[in-house]
Amino acid sequence: MPHLPRTLRSLALLATLTTLGCGQPPAERQALPEPATGRQSGVPGGRLVAALRAAPGTLNPLLTIDRPAQTLSYLTSADLIRINRSTQRTEPALAESWAASEDGTRYTLRLRPGVRFSDGEPFDADDVVFSFRLHLDPEVGSPHRALLTVRGEPIRVERIDSHTVAFELAAPYAAGERIFDSVAIVPAHRLSESHALGTLPSVWELDGTTEPIPGLGPFVVTSYRPGEALILERNPHYWKTDESGQPLPYVDEVVLLLVASEDAQAIRFQNGEIDVVSDLSAENYSALEAAAAGRYVLEDLGAGLGYDFVFFNLNDLSGAGLPAVTARQKWFRQRDFRHAVSEAIDRDAIRRLVYHGRATIVGGPVTDGNRLWRNEAIVPAPRSLEGARARLAAAGFSWNADGRLRDAWGAPVEFTIITNSSNTQRLEMAAIVQEDLRQLGISVQVVPLEFQTMVERLLVSHDYDACLLGLGSGDVDPNSAMSVWLSSGGSHLWAPGQASPATAWEAEIDSLMTAQLAELDPVARKRQYDRVQEILAAELPLIPLVSPNVLAGARRGLRNFRPAVLEPTALWNVDELFWAAGAKNLD
Repeated sequence: MPHLPRTLRSLALLATLTTLGCGQPPAERQALPEPATGRQSGVPGGRLVAALRAAPGTLNPLLTIDRPAQTLSYLTSADLIRINRSTQRTEPALAESWAASEDGTRYTLRLRPGVRFSDGEPFDADDVVFSFRLHLDPEVGSPHRALLTVRGEPIRVERIDSHTVAFELAAPYAAGERIFDSVAIVPAHRLSESHALGTLPSVWELDGTTEPIPGLGPFVVTSYRPGEALILERNPHYWKTDESGQPLPYVDEVVLLLVASEDAQAIRFQNGEIDVVSDLSAENYSALEAAAAGRYVLEDLGAGLGYDFVFFNLNDLSGAGLPAVTARQKWFRQRDFRHAVSEAIDRDAIRRLVYHGRATIVGGPVTDGNRLWRNEAIVPAPRSLEGARARLAAAGFSWNADGRLRDAWGAPVEFTIITNSSNTQRLEMAAIVQEDLRQLGISVQVVPLEFQTMVERLLVSHDYDACLLGLGSGDVDPNSAMSVWLSSGGSHLWAPGQASPATAWEAEIDSLMTAQLAELDPVARKRQYDRVQEILAAELPLIPLVSPNVLAGARRGLRNFRPAVLEPTALWNVDELFWAAGAKNLD
């Protein structure tokens, strides 16, 4: 199936509730209207300064894996159908319209006429066929290859004519339209020879002698100062215009400074050296808010797609040589025990103390930031030590005179929670959870671990009791979480990689997630995923805590700044950004 999970932090590039959500059957999805390109018509000119945490691993859009390279590709490349980061739905890009067969296995895309690469050469169907052939070639090593595979079969691409391309899928795939987002289209006229010679992976290395790279995005990389910055200039042949017909992008130049830490980025933003900033911590957001003095605007977008949670070790430990952990699993496997732990946790304290109020309490794994797929019937349960005590008592637990909780066999209830030592916020959350459970009579020891050591315990040795962790996602679609919710998934954290589901409720989730993968009726698909969320809320294999808010800022005078939950948060509509008259970066 076409998803690319990354253990513990989903890097999924797919999502859905696309134009299917408009209520039309697949065969009728054609001639979509042009999307609005901005709130205001802009003034051309000026320079925009942003920042990356590190230099991109490559300038080659076929090989983007790290986040800086993905951001750069977003600014310099174009795809056939794009996910609008604001609406979270698909919209036309290089394909001006498309249609799907009734069974959802064939997509026919009509390409936009008159489009040219940044070097002036025309773009047509041959470039699309060539690009997808490269993304699917295992010798090239494109990370999109897994995304373009359905039931083990690569997508087949067919040129119909110079401006029409058809894609054949091995099976119906509900998120089909979103496959095309972030799959960069590259110039056949520049790369055919390199591909034939086998030198494609070394093309456009980041070595300080960068030549302009022909692309279809709003900007072109023109220079790189190692350790300092990348310079991008306006693509004179960019295909987009605003509502009045004025060519986009508005700004002439984008400078991407290399600033290693979020703290340093926040300081340079405050000092006026950076014009837009995202991924702000709550602490830096508060500091910037206090020092704003009208120089910049800050945006709190509310919950992102990621969330923090606690989970218990529910792996089958037969033969693992972990008798102490196995003994404690008799508590962890009780749903009432997991619910009692959940009820005892003061999520509002986490929100206030750890995130300075810049987080959203969550009741399930689909946060408020996901406007298309969250089951609105699932709401966070209020904290209740009384309710937690009642659950435990009904399950056979009791308390000593000193208030310590004991199980039905008289053993004291105590366990460890591991978390990654490099994440200060998780350590603070773990301390709050530790104190909350102490009030319930449970003794908890927090064990900070180096990240890779923690991953080895979670996925290999299974030598742990509980863990406090977070998951993020690159998109809103249910398929981006397949590896987490399928019992066989590598990121099915509480018991990953099961040969068969260990419980009836995990089997039901498997069935629902597999069914929604091919369900073309958006109403039925939403109903299936709502049921998945209901099961997760009832069983609590992951005890959700809070979703950190998405925090961003921009220099005052920057117009059409509309940060989004989906990445790239501040630069997703970079072609629409412009400086108001008199703003500092307008020449």
